[in-house]
Amino acid sequence: MKYLIILSFVLIASTAFSQNFTTDITTAKTAYASGKLEDAHFALQQAMQEIDIIIGKEVLAALPATMDKFTANTKDDNVMSNVGFMGSTIHRTWGQNNDVDLSIIGNSPLITTLNAFLNTPILGGMMSNGNNKIIKVQGYKGQLTKNDNGNGQTDYTMQIPLGSSLITFTAKNTTDTQITTWANTLPLQQIAKLIQ
Repeated sequence: MKYLIILSFVLIASTAFSQNFTTDITTAKTAYASGKLEDAHFALQQAMQEIDIIIGKEVLAALPATMDKFTANTKDDNVMSNVGFMGSTIHRTWGQNNDVDLSIIGNSPLITTLNAFLNTPILGGMMSNGNNKIIKVQGYKGQLTKNDNGNGQTDYTMQIPLGSSLITFTAKNTTDTQITTWANTLPLQQIAKLIQ
């Protein structure tokens, strides 16, 4: 019965997506043919946002259900279209207290700065203060930052650029080895293919 309900939801959602997408594309074609370029542009943006949200849901489906002892909080999963930008923001947490947190931001404005930091040795060296270091996860360069949260525990944040998207992976009260192990369970190559 549970699978029947899920299947029905997927079919309804995909039909609704198809109708909205088709309507937006038709609207864009009509507006373009009428010389209403602003309306055509807006309709195409709407269609692209719908595609970005569907891709975001596919990324969430590809993520691991557990991170060590932490279970994914799938009821809190979120995919939002980025306002003013193409792309989306994808978010998932694991653990009762959101112990592990993942955000993927499409067309992140921080990409250029982070790539400069990661790919320019002199800049990376000048920016290092002992609390951050350049790492590699599954062949992707990233930055790992250590944060003392003030109550004797250490949190870590890992930022990995994938094309024009930024993955931010945060873990509370952990070690650099543990967060790196967890990051290696993320399907980064699959995510990169979906969001590019």
